[in-house]
Amino acid sequence: MSQSISKFIIACLLMVLCGLTLGSCSQPVVASNRNMPTTTVQTASPLFATTMPATPSPFATSISLIISPSIQTPSPTELITINPTQTVFPSKHYILNISGHKQYFAIGCEASAAVDWAAYFGVHINEFNFQYEMPLSDNPDYGFVGDVKGPWGQVPPYAYGVYAGPVATALQKHGLPAKGTKAFTIDQIKSEIAKNHPVIAWVIGNVVGGVPSLYTDAEGRKTIVAAYEHVVIVTGYNDKSIRYMTNGKFFETPTEVFENSWNVLENMVVYYSK
Repeated sequence: MSQSISKFIIACLLMVLCGLTLGSCSQPVVASNRNMPTTTVQTASPLFATTMPATPSPFATSISLIISPSIQTPSPTELITINPTQTVFPSKHYILNISGHKQYFAIGCEASAAVDWAAYFGVHINEFNFQYEMPLSDNPDYGFVGDVKGPWGQVPPYAYGVYAGPVATALQKHGLPAKGTKAFTIDQIKSEIAKNHPVIAWVIGNVVGGVPSLYTDAEGRKTIVAAYEHVVIVTGYNDKSIRYMTNGKFFETPTEVFENSWNVLENMVVYYSK
């Protein structure tokens, strides 16, 4: 009987000891060695943590890569990015020391505007001579179309006028750095005006709407034409309107009205290219 009791007591003691051992395995292991690696993630905000966990997971690494740029101190060039091609000009500007005159020929507006433009830059040209210095063609991109004394409002191959290219070439022969082009922008015009460079622009009538049409000349070359083709000299602008001169008189019109007329002949201009 005493042996049975002794065995029972020993068995109970073994169970108690085993239970304590199993219970201790379920508790966190606390490192007593100060040289063991530790982690700052538990005590620091992820945005400002500078020490990664001893054994970081892929997720923790990806978060670090995403967040780290946002806490770097950007340089001034990163704070403000300037496009080197961006056109910068004041909100308004007017050229005041320019004057003009009434055109001599019925459809000689290009020659009239060209000699006024040249005079502004100090080069004086005889309008009659300038008109006949330009080549003749059935395509306005290559020369004057028709008789300069003909009626206004027609389209090629009838009496019409001439475009920017031949006008610029004739001005260059008088020593002016003139350049003729299409597809100019309203910002480019404003930039030129801000430099005190008036711009010759191709419009319809006294800056009214028009209907463009595709014209093919005798050699198969194509260009856009429109009835009542005309040129004006742009001399100023503000945030709402464009000022221009035609036949020696000044007008001001809303920017969108000017663009509507100017767009008909593909935003064509002659400008001072120096």
